[in-house]
Amino acid sequence: MGPIGVFDSGYGGLTVLKEIIAELPAYDYIYLGDNARAPYGNRGFDTIHAYTLQCVQQLFDMGCPLVVLACNTASAKALRTIQQKDLPRIAPDNRVLGVIRPTTEMVGTITQTGEVGILATNGTISSESYPIEIAKFFPHVKVHQLACPMWVPLVENNEHENEGADFFVKEYLDKILSQSTNIDTLVLGCTHYPLLMKKIRQYLPGGVTVLAQGKIVAHSLKDYLKRHPEMEARLSKGGQQSYFTTDDPAIFDRMAEIFFGRAVAASKHLSL
Repeated sequence: MGPIGVFDSGYGGLTVLKEIIAELPAYDYIYLGDNARAPYGNRGFDTIHAYTLQCVQQLFDMGCPLVVLACNTASAKALRTIQQKDLPRIAPDNRVLGVIRPTTEMVGTITQTGEVGILATNGTISSESYPIEIAKFFPHVKVHQLACPMWVPLVENNEHENEGADFFVKEYLDKILSQSTNIDTLVLGCTHYPLLMKKIRQYLPGGVTVLAQGKIVAHSLKDYLKRHPEMEARLSKGGQQSYFTTDDPAIFDRMAEIFFGRAVAASKHLSL
């Protein structure tokens, strides 16, 4: 029996882990942030796949039979290849899940107009993963997309609640909404973006719903474990969390307080 592994290229996955722990507090978790090689958003497909696979393998080696890619870029550009080609070769009994599919499975049930907007990093937008996945479940839904390259640095520099963030929040919201007056649902397709939720809602017109991924992924994981008791039985339940970073643990711990809302157990450095 082993913990659930949660991977992100940086810190944003902590917003997902926070909601997963709230939903499933009994389980053990290992969080791995590949902060030394972040951000992934502007890297090519092969590089993102190689980095993500290396981190997934590391979590497998640490005893995790199930890994959640709490990173939209990794989910968009690496998950399918890992599931279809790598897992049968390296760990056929283990599983890797992402954050995009749970979100796209429900977005069509939220929109009333049939038009949704996706706000994400350049890598996620260029992958076309959201339009492709949404079309599988809701072919009638029209998808609009916009990359928001300034939002991640605002959050990581702890400027997301300051006045300086208002310009960039309003700018990107105006741009996505200018694509169609019928957009009534916005998906925050980056795990950093929920920290900007207060300002996002401040500049959105009434009637537009904003979807953050943390709770969606947490509910989806809970449902997955109910449907797969053979995996659930392999997971340890001690209510413990461990944190690892490929960069400086002191920096990780300081940043984790921003994303997690409280201090986390002292992280450890991991060399890949």
